[in-house]
Parts: sequence; structure tokens; C-alpha cells
Amino acid sequence: MYLPHEIPNARVLITVKTYPNPSAKYDELVCNAGFLETGEWIRIYPIKFRALPYDQQYKKYDWIELDLVKTKSDFRQESYRPRLGIDEEIKVVGSMSTGKNRDWAERKRYALREVFTSMTNLITLAKTPNEWKSVATLKPKEIVEFVVKEDEREWKPKILEELKQMSLFAQGQGSSGRELQVVKKLPYKYYYRFLTDGDQRPRRLMIEDWEIGALYWKCLAKTEGDEVAANQLVRKKYEEEFLSKGKELSLFVGTTKAHHIKAPNPFVIIGVFYSPFTNQLRFDF
Repeated sequence: MYLPHEIPNARVLITVKTYPNPSAKYDELVCNAGFLETGEWIRIYPIKFRALPYDQQYKKYDWIELDLVKTKSDFRQESYRPRLGIDEEIKVVGSMSTGKNRDWAERKRYALREVFTSMTNLITLAKTPNEWKSVATLKPKEIVEFVVKEDEREWKPKILEELKQMSLFAQGQGSSGRELQVVKKLPYKYYYRFLTDGDQRPRRLMIEDWEIGALYWKCLAKTEGDEVAANQLVRKKYEEEFLSKGKELSLFVGTTKAHHIKAPNPFVIIGVFYSPFTNQLRFDF
């Protein structure tokens, strides 16, 4: 393990928030990941994000501060939990804006510090004992296609039934005192098909970023409930805008604990880093 067991007053630059997932234990959870000040990736779980008080609700590229402890039940080296669990106070202590000049240099210093160009090499590290690499920045050689696939429209009845016994429904409030309804399930799944160094055929990974879920619901409202039109707008963003000339696209990828060992490729896309093109490849700390 390359990080200490405990990290008091850890400052983390949040770059990943996954779409909320109902939990029979915690009501609803979000997996977060980002970078420590020294540049290492770290995963933070569990966090009941929507139930946090407003002053603790952070955005992507906000700096947060909290006490972290290595998760005993998770062998992945980057996995940490808040010291007090879901009761841990989270302080928002700064933000890394690109400014009015859209300067991405500081964000790139963290996001592109270590970039993998081969999915095969990354999977090898993920499967190597005492490495167990589980979150990384991946730079595809080519994005082949953005895929939209219809999915189940409701959460599984068993999960919803369990949630009815908990505060999410019984009290109708989160720790912030606001009414908290169960998060809507996305009726679609989104994927990128892409090639990395050494690949003979395209790979397909699902995108589990909160950002794409929020974009779908925003587009659905804009198109007055027209799902086809809403997905056309989502596609425009992820296929046209992010892949346009002058932009370079990197993927934040992470594994799930359940599939890390057994799945041939345990990674999913947990974030998309779209930035102006640069020839600078080295970022020192």
C-alpha cells in the first residue's frame, strides 16, 4: 500500500462522483474519487451526498477536507472511508476553477500526472497482488463510438422495499433536514467504444459518472419529455463536443470491488476529462 492507513485532515480534489445508488444499509450512496495534494488517486466511500448540509455539498474540482481511514473490507489500495463514516464532517476549502481564460493547466497537473495508454497494461496492474490498481486516467488512442442502450426503468423492488423501512422514506429527510426522495433511476446506459495501444478490436466500457445522468435529466426537461431528443442532446455532448478538434479526451476509470478479481476487465468509466489540447506531457509535484 503506497498511502498510510490513516490520513487526518486529508485535502482531496474531487474529480469523480458516480451516479447515486440506493443502498439497503445507508439509503443512498455516492462513490467519490479524486487526488490528494501530492497527486495520488484516492477513492472515498461511503458518502450520502444528497443528504449532506448545503455547505458540505461539493462540486467537481472542489477541494474538500476530511479525516480518512483505509477501508478494511476493501483490498483495493486507493479505497478509504471517512473516519466517522457517514457522520464525518466534510469541509469545502477551495475550488480549482479554469477562470475566465479557461486555463486548464492546474487541472491537467493532477488529472494527467499518470496516464495509461494501454488498457491491457492497466488491467495487468489491477490483477497484480499488492498493486490492485483500481482507479486511473486512461487516454484512448481512438474513440470509435458513443453507445446508448435502453435499461430497466425502476430500481429493483427488493431494494425499494428495504428503503421503505429506512429514513429515506419513513422520515422523508436526510441529515440536512431537507426532504429527500429516492433518486430516479436512469432508463438508459451509456458507453464509449474505444481503442487503446495494442488493442486489435474496440473495447466497450459503461459510463457511470453523475454528470451524464444529470445531463440526461436536464435534456429530458429541455425536450419536454422526449427521450429520443434528450439522448440526441446527450450524444451531441459526448460524441461531438468532447471529441471535437482542439480537444483531448481522457477517461477516469475505476473498478468495482465485486468484479475486480473475477471480471476479465473490471473497469468502468467513472469520469470524463475533456480539455484543450496540449503537447505538455509531464506534470511535476
